[in-house]
Amino acid sequence: MKITSAELFVSAVRQSQYPTDQLPEFLIVGRSNVGKSSFVNTIINRKNYARTSSTPGKTQTLNFYTINKDFYLVDVPGYGYATVDKKTQMKFGKMIEDYVAHRKELREVFMLVDCRLKPTEDDVLMYNYLKFFNLKVTVIATKIDKVSFGQREKIKATIIKELELKDNDNVILFSSVTRDGKKETHEVIEKYLDFIDVD
Repeated sequence: MKITSAELFVSAVRQSQYPTDQLPEFLIVGRSNVGKSSFVNTIINRKNYARTSSTPGKTQTLNFYTINKDFYLVDVPGYGYATVDKKTQMKFGKMIEDYVAHRKELREVFMLVDCRLKPTEDDVLMYNYLKFFNLKVTVIATKIDKVSFGQREKIKATIIKELELKDNDNVILFSSVTRDGKKETHEVIEKYLDFIDVD
């Protein structure tokens, strides 16, 4: 997939602010500090387009990035960060539920987990939550460059076991440093588009 343009189209907090052009959308979820911004930057070939932060939990809106004017990546607030107060957590939860429960343009969810850690209770809850809405999920195991090649299949098996991954879902081992998993992620997106443009 050749990325020719990327733009933060809108930062939304309610349905009335969502894009109305009916392009395919791909949701990105994950624990705070799991590497969502680095994931976005890598798959759209930009170094610092999605802002990375040393303060986990900083994203507080649904950020719609329009890519090639053909689809959207939708980045949402991270979950599982203890210092975010309960009121804010409830607001984030409602904002995300309004999106996943009603958004017909949503094609698939990229759920990010840290490959170095066994999926947490929050990860399991999120995966089950997404499956409650019958959403297709690709689990992105981030920071895979930080583990040895010999550990990778074991890590993948652990993720599948801990999340009780459904047969139609998949795990991609990903690194924003080595770009492992970038091609596989593009292939997930391409299958929902009316064209395939491979570089």
